[in-house]
Amino acid sequence: MAVQKSFSVEEKLKALFSVQEIDSKLDKLRSVRGELPNEVSDLEDELAGLQTRISNINQEIQELKDKIIANQERIKDSQALSKKYNDQLNNVKNNREFEALNKEIEMQGLEIQAAEKRINDINKIVEEKEAMIGDVNSNLESRMADLEHKKKELTEIMEETEKEEAIILKERAEAEKHVEDKLKVAYDRIRINVKNGIAVAPILRSSCGGCFAKLPPQLEADIKAYKKIVICEHCGRVLVDAKLAGMEEETPVEEEKPKVRRRLGAKKED
Repeated sequence: MAVQKSFSVEEKLKALFSVQEIDSKLDKLRSVRGELPNEVSDLEDELAGLQTRISNINQEIQELKDKIIANQERIKDSQALSKKYNDQLNNVKNNREFEALNKEIEMQGLEIQAAEKRINDINKIVEEKEAMIGDVNSNLESRMADLEHKKKELTEIMEETEKEEAIILKERAEAEKHVEDKLKVAYDRIRINVKNGIAVAPILRSSCGGCFAKLPPQLEADIKAYKKIVICEHCGRVLVDAKLAGMEEETPVEEEKPKVRRRLGAKKED
């Protein structure tokens, strides 16, 4: 059984920072796409919503048309009954029977009028629904044209950066092999939680290069001595020495000169 190689803190941080540099290159390359991927996704969701709306309205129209058919059947039934009662009027034997038949004929007439009114009201609603579908369809066509344009634009950009991205991804896969699994998981989690994707930040002017919070001198000394892996208590980023990150800090030489002059001047006066 092969014994896993043990890496020093400095080696671990160098490997992790190498992955961070590659990810930053990827982020920069992908930033060329801007908001296009989100815009395409939003348009696709909007189109799905519009299509669902059209489907729902069509279902409502069908239900309304079924009601029209039901009322038309009522009219036919009432007309048939009216004809039957009118035929019976020819064979009435007394006024009481005559009045009863007339009342039934009147009732069927009222039923026909009510059904016709319901049909007219439903037809108006159907017209409104159909006009609504026309508006939604018009909007749908417009948004589909927008989606096609955005997709084409995104495809062109992706084709331009595809080869470069493949090379960087291969480079990243190789660099990631040198990062411990536990550290890799922590790094990925931090990347998700920070806005700019910088999970490993160098110390700049005694501050975190990610959130610019001031670091205690002892903590800064521990980081520079590679004693342990240090996480910024303010933003959660992994902190590395500026030298490891290839960012040598400037020594504030100019600030010391006035102090020396003042001390020399003070000696002269004495």
